[in-house]
Amino acid sequence: MRRGNAGPGLAVAERPAPSVPAGGPPDPLRTEFPFVLPRGYVDGSGTVHRDGVMRLATARDELVPLRDDRVRENPAYLTVVLLARVVTRIGAVEDVHVGVIESLFASDLAFLQDLYRRVNQEGHARASVACPECRHRFAVDLAGGRLGES
Repeated sequence: MRRGNAGPGLAVAERPAPSVPAGGPPDPLRTEFPFVLPRGYVDGSGTVHRDGVMRLATARDELVPLRDDRVRENPAYLTVVLLARVVTRIGAVEDVHVGVIESLFASDLAFLQDLYRRVNQEGHARASVACPECRHRFAVDLAGGRLGES
């Protein structure tokens, strides 16, 4: 530890510099993840919205919903409140609130739950898959475009 600009009597821990891969600087922190919903959100006028953006969750995003009365009554509702905080856009809908998340098809809700887990716990939106014919293993970006694209 060294004493520095932290003020009198406060020690500042020296942190090692982040390791830089041989190929260049470290990857920048990715905080937004575009996605395409399997079915899509259908708004009041019947328009289907499929592409969207999810941002990384903060500690506050995970703590605030725990104080929500709907979550206290039904712990399963935590998913809805949490996704409404981190999904910033679905199609042209930029005001994503619990009503929008509640209106998603079950397959879209499951997709967003999995994407949330991947980007917030694993740090990416990729999954390892294998070709059913040749068994070649490769990674696909689950947040990416249509089936077959990555």
